[in-house]
Amino acid sequence: MERASDQVTVVTGGGRGIGAAVALRLGRAGHRVAIGYERAHEAARKTADAVRAEGVACVAVQVDTSDERQVDDFFTTVKEELGPVTGLVNNAGITGLLGRFTDTPVERMRRVVDVNVMGALICARRAALEMSTRHGGRGGAIVNISSGAATLGSPGEYVHYAASKAAVDAMAVGLAKELAAEGIRVNSVQPGAVVTDIHASMGDPDRAWRIADRIPMGRPGEPEEVAGAVAWLLSSEASYTTGAILRVAGGL
Repeated sequence: MERASDQVTVVTGGGRGIGAAVALRLGRAGHRVAIGYERAHEAARKTADAVRAEGVACVAVQVDTSDERQVDDFFTTVKEELGPVTGLVNNAGITGLLGRFTDTPVERMRRVVDVNVMGALICARRAALEMSTRHGGRGGAIVNISSGAATLGSPGEYVHYAASKAAVDAMAVGLAKELAAEGIRVNSVQPGAVVTDIHASMGDPDRAWRIADRIPMGRPGEPEEVAGAVAWLLSSEASYTTGAILRVAGGL
């Protein structure tokens, strides 16, 4: 894969887990990287340091992606410190605790939708305004981090989360068609069970391994395995790929 020294890529939720692996992989490929994080300040700092160690510029900015003003401020900072944005990885997302649908409080569902759907929409909108040739940009690419749950539904665990990720995939397809003529490619990656601390945040830290017997490959994935798919979709090697939903889930 070519070294993308002229690329400036925003990675939301980039401090930990899949987001951190993506940020580091892009740094190794030569991207200047902007990490957005909400609470994991120390993790984001360490990830940013690791990206810089690859010889590229990196900034880490605290941002709630469901807040339009904060997103606008974030993108403005990125442009000032790194240059015009050429890519977005819409990775910020939350699940809430595992549980049956009827036991899930409405306020928890609403927060998941605010972050996973509205946050992705707000970030994609701002990125499109930055990158679209219609608005004076030079084109670029958006990759949404979805989930295998988008098609599996996750009954008994987090139906609301699965629904939010299905919305993210629909957004990728629609935006891919709307923005293709403006130089922007939009794709989505659906990870399966991946070994990150998201499982602890949903109340089951061993979940990735506990459900391994459901996965045809017999094991959960690693964040770096998802990062490889994202890096490819952002690269010129994927120049004719848009509107794709790429599943990285071990066959599940």
